[in-house]
Amino acid sequence: MTTRVQAWGAAEAGAPILSLEIERRDPRPRDVVVDIDYCGVCHSDIHTARGEWGQPLLPVVPGHEIVGHVTAVGAEVTKFKVGDHVGVGVIVDSCGECEACKAGFENYCRKDNVGTYNSRDLVTGDTTFGGYATSIVVDEDFVLRMPEGLDPAAAAPLLCAGITLWSPLRHWGAGPGKRVAVMGLGGLGHMGVKLAHALGAHVTVLSHSASKRADALALGADEFIVSSDAEQMRAVEASFDLILNTVSAELDINAYLKLLGWNGTLVILGLPGKPMAVHAHHLLDSRRRLAGSGIGGLRETQEMLDFCAEHGIVSEIERITPDAINTAWDRVVASDVKYRFVIDIKG
Repeated sequence: MTTRVQAWGAAEAGAPILSLEIERRDPRPRDVVVDIDYCGVCHSDIHTARGEWGQPLLPVVPGHEIVGHVTAVGAEVTKFKVGDHVGVGVIVDSCGECEACKAGFENYCRKDNVGTYNSRDLVTGDTTFGGYATSIVVDEDFVLRMPEGLDPAAAAPLLCAGITLWSPLRHWGAGPGKRVAVMGLGGLGHMGVKLAHALGAHVTVLSHSASKRADALALGADEFIVSSDAEQMRAVEASFDLILNTVSAELDINAYLKLLGWNGTLVILGLPGKPMAVHAHHLLDSRRRLAGSGIGGLRETQEMLDFCAEHGIVSEIERITPDAINTAWDRVVASDVKYRFVIDIKG
């Protein structure tokens, strides 16, 4: 059985986002039904719906930064009850059996990682539809508890942008005594600055735009470097323990590898359109590492949400109504948002 609900999506790759109806499954024994209040806009939504990462499953209903409240639960659900404030992030199911899943990193599932949208349900094979909708049905193991005290709209981007930065910060030990640099001050980068600062690290923003200095410092950065200024870049060579690259545009990664100190790590978080050319001597010098990181597991996502509640961390957002999605998408592409759009679903 299914229930038809209102959603906003694209009927064809590259088509405008329009109002439509989709079918949600009736809850299985372990399912939670979530009435969606807010959904963040991620650049991944745009890449997917516009066919920039390949032909999407159609229609495509994006959205994986979901905040809402529980309206029904399956008979076997133990973690949630009706009325609970919850979140749903980038994935809604996985195999549960591989090494990654057993370690709590369902995001790296080697078999059946199911995306919140543009993926296939493991039971029925039906297309998954995301949070640009009035409700969603999700297995309880892939639902997050939203802590009290967080603005629900501003907390929505934590479910993707927040965890994408939190996971590498925790994995590579950002904290007191560590020097962390964040490349780019956009939807991802500004969360990296806030989280790294709250963890106690010394934070530097590397940006091509000098106009972002004031924002970077206000968000918690200790220093700001204009990456197009050769003198400023030379001054910080071999000085960082960890660099987080949130930039999806093509750039010379070697210019940033040189900024790492001994045993330093540069982590790729953005998705450039073309392969990077890496000069090996920049890695051999000082035993540097070039690594990657993708979102995070459910356990560390809950840890991140609780940390954000404790430290009062949310995303900087601009609220929109569903009828403004297409305009908002164009503005995201033009980097004209500080720093994340969030859709007020009921607005």
